[in-house]
Amino acid sequence: MDDLQARELVARVDSLLEQVDGFADPGAREKTTELVGVLLDLYGEGLARLVARAPDPDALQDDELVSHLLLLHGIHPVPLHTRVRTALEEVRPYLDSHGGNVELVGVDGGTVRLRMEGSCSGCPSSAVTLKLAIEDAIRKHAPDVGEIEAEDAAPEGLAMAPTGGPALIELTPLGPAVNGNSETWTLAGSLPQLRAGGSVLKEIAGEPVLFLRVDGTCYAYRPNCPGCGGSLEDGKLRAAELRCSGCGLVYSVRLAGRCVDSPDMSLVPVPLLEDEAGMVKVAVA
Repeated sequence: MDDLQARELVARVDSLLEQVDGFADPGAREKTTELVGVLLDLYGEGLARLVARAPDPDALQDDELVSHLLLLHGIHPVPLHTRVRTALEEVRPYLDSHGGNVELVGVDGGTVRLRMEGSCSGCPSSAVTLKLAIEDAIRKHAPDVGEIEAEDAAPEGLAMAPTGGPALIELTPLGPAVNGNSETWTLAGSLPQLRAGGSVLKEIAGEPVLFLRVDGTCYAYRPNCPGCGGSLEDGKLRAAELRCSGCGLVYSVRLAGRCVDSPDMSLVPVPLLEDEAGMVKVAVA
């Protein structure tokens, strides 16, 4: 059973429990709920004994399903702070590829506070990056986190700190991510057209996305030039700069698509994650 099948199975359990709550017979509802509770206690005790005898308990967090079960029973061997750091290390290459970084300010109860640095600080894509890339990683390693706040990024329409304080992005509470919902991400594939570098325009979930590879790192942007409105599909990519064939404006691929000629203009980055096998997924919503 792979992780996706395991998530579907857990989602099925949640659905059945909801049906139990709707039983008209209170006796049947109480007995069924009691049965589930006893089974949880029994399996929880078994898991606790396995963890106590495991040669390397920390390695258990590498399996998503096992990690979630350990959290469910309150016996996860790795502290929340450590698991959040592990999650951030997973998304750091994506932020670094755009000339930015993310630092962990602290973990207070179930709230994680982050600070965006470099080009990602104040970048129009910062909110999307946090909402999708970081949430996706934290959902995997620390589903017991309730809220994430990020300093130094204040896109329009997002929650702000009190006057005089740092700008904040408040992500929606993650809650126990046992259902594995990841509908915000769409698989783009291995993009073999970019093995030697260059760019390619590809439709993802009905939306055009311009993929580029520079020095082995893959980037994704909306294909419209903010200067002339034309498509960048035929743009000239040299080193890490993309020149619009229509108006001649040049954009830095590494620095979140910022315009070299006019810093007040920027391409619209599309959040992208690439796994060790070279499979790329993006969030176009």
